[in-house]
Amino acid sequence: MTTATEQAPDLYPTRTATPVATPRRDPVVWSPPGTSGPISANDLAGYDRDGFLTVDQLLSDEEVARYRRELERLVGDPEVRADDRSVVEPTSRQIRSIFEVHRLSEVFAELVTDPRVLGRARQILGSDVYVHQSRVNIKPGFGASGFYWHSDFETWHAEDGLPRMRTVSVSFALTENFTTNGSLMIMPGSHRTFVGCAGQTPADHYRDSLRRQELGTPAPEDLRTLTDQHGIRLLTGRAGAATVFDCNCMHGSGDNITPHPRSNVFLVFNSVENAPGEPFAAPGRRPGFVAARDFTPVG
Repeated sequence: MTTATEQAPDLYPTRTATPVATPRRDPVVWSPPGTSGPISANDLAGYDRDGFLTVDQLLSDEEVARYRRELERLVGDPEVRADDRSVVEPTSRQIRSIFEVHRLSEVFAELVTDPRVLGRARQILGSDVYVHQSRVNIKPGFGASGFYWHSDFETWHAEDGLPRMRTVSVSFALTENFTTNGSLMIMPGSHRTFVGCAGQTPADHYRDSLRRQELGTPAPEDLRTLTDQHGIRLLTGRAGAATVFDCNCMHGSGDNITPHPRSNVFLVFNSVENAPGEPFAAPGRRPGFVAARDFTPVG
């Protein structure tokens, strides 16, 4: 199935001359109360409140080792490096990310249909889901650059045409996340406010933004306001842990200047009832390996 919805009203304006913060107009948890699934009622309430939840060990040590071997295989494959789906660091020339990894690798494809993963996505979004985006992020030690503060939904709305906040991300740690090696930072509760950003999206902006994002990041005063209201949580933990977070969480990560690498697998599930139309604030669509246009339900 590859059809899209008609263009919906723009509920979350962004990429304007004067950006405006918009209160969230969508639920956080879309399934009716009492819907069964792998997430407990208490954890689901915490997700609704904070915009994210953590699972201390979703993957076993054996699974982590298998996924790390597959990641090493992909990074060392010259054909993968030359593929448009691979993003290379502008300074070190090391691979930073590999997109559409669930189509490049049968091993990582297994995660998409894993009931521990798919069940959580369906429970939160209240519908069947498809994969909007998948990737592996690689932060080798000694200088891998971070990801500046941003809301994923801002980009997916502006450049991919996602109409509503009905999308959830799952990040799996393949290496230990220390306080020092560029771990994920999230502002709990920030998912309740959409922060519009200033600027105008140029054509093929994705080529630059995947290496270093500048457009689509909030103004310093908006980040200061969010931080004062919500604080910042630094997420650390062992390999095999997972973080499930809402598409509108304000999050980022710092550079990794330690000897300890940090790598993770990142899956984005979108509701089949929230298929994107045309971009709301960009001259054209991004490629399918960055923002899928095949809305076939997983499973």
